[in-house]
Amino acid sequence: MARHAQELQRSMPTPTSRPPPRDADPARPAPLRSAVVLAVIVMVLLAGWLHSSGRWPFVVAPGPPPTLTALPPALGKPLVAVGSGSALALLETLEVKGKAPGNDYQRSAFGDAWQDVDGNGCDTRNDVLRRDLSDVTFAADSSCLVASGTLAEPYTGHELAFKRGKDSSGAVQIDHVVALGNAWRTGAAALSPEQRQSLANDPLNLLAADGPVNEDKSDGDAATWLPPSKKFRCHYVARQISVKAAYRLWVTPAEKAAMQRVLGLCPQQKSLPSGYLPKGG
Repeated sequence: MARHAQELQRSMPTPTSRPPPRDADPARPAPLRSAVVLAVIVMVLLAGWLHSSGRWPFVVAPGPPPTLTALPPALGKPLVAVGSGSALALLETLEVKGKAPGNDYQRSAFGDAWQDVDGNGCDTRNDVLRRDLSDVTFAADSSCLVASGTLAEPYTGHELAFKRGKDSSGAVQIDHVVALGNAWRTGAAALSPEQRQSLANDPLNLLAADGPVNEDKSDGDAATWLPPSKKFRCHYVARQISVKAAYRLWVTPAEKAAMQRVLGLCPQQKSLPSGYLPKGG
């Protein structure tokens, strides 16, 4: 009997392995995977559109504006003393309109370059070099004329060596943060000659910068040019807003939108006072 059962078992066909269902094939995209990929693509496209249209990053409520105090007109003073506060809130105090024609702009409308507006005995260019450079040395028999130094260049984030000379001085230039051509087309044409000279020489509106980068900026505003170093953009835009508030200049719609986009990433960025005013004043 046992022998008969064994022969019967041997005579039965051996079961074969069934192929896995097609849905289990890892090479075949699952519907869920396709949906996730589609959702990511839609989110990327939406974020790009929001960013380019000025709707993202979302700008937080700016809060109360800094205190603005009108000052008596004088050479070496801003028109307005800007108190401490958020740059975003200060931006909301600026008038918004299109640029005025600039075909009558001349650099001479802002006075001779690099005057001694603050009356400290040194011209503005050397004041800024002394402020922004480290390891400064002076020319022989001078406490003003900067001969050499090292610049932690703000627009690129690189370090530059400055050496005074016919062929080397141009490597480090002094940038007008609000370019004078831009200032002329956004309100400075209506200022008095003394007020324009103050604007052109205010340390608030001046930064030592890489020469070629400064030339690339030309008279661009925030809508057309921002520093290559993204980590400096918040300070740069806050500085531009502070200059425009101090000299009652306006911003264009595109310029304001660009400033809001930058400050949307750093809403706590503070405004800055004029370089003519005492610290804390």
